[in-house]
Amino acid sequence: MNNCIFCKIVSKEVPSSIVYEDEELLAFNDINPIDKVHILIIPKEHIDSLLTCETKHSDVISKMLLLAPKLAKNNGLKGFRTMINTGKEGGQEVFHIHFHMYGGSEHLVKI
Repeated sequence: MNNCIFCKIVSKEVPSSIVYEDEELLAFNDINPIDKVHILIIPKEHIDSLLTCETKHSDVISKMLLLAPKLAKNNGLKGFRTMINTGKEGGQEVFHIHFHMYGGSEHLVKI
């Protein structure tokens, strides 16, 4: 996608604070963190959102979820939250699927 900021981060056209990268995934610090640790996990392949995921995306979605606890542990977290905003009505602002992994506050607001 030409105008996708996350695709530009994947291609290194836009700088980011990368904390993990492999052939399929990229993880970087959120520029507007909501907690002490706030990392975005994205697939390198452009997928708009969970609404457009198909069975063929199962492996990469699983890898994204399994990466979250590894990143949490690497950042000293004993617990963390994940969040996936889906669609405009669901609060998604960047239409390239991404998981938020965040934590570190002693007093989390319960939803």
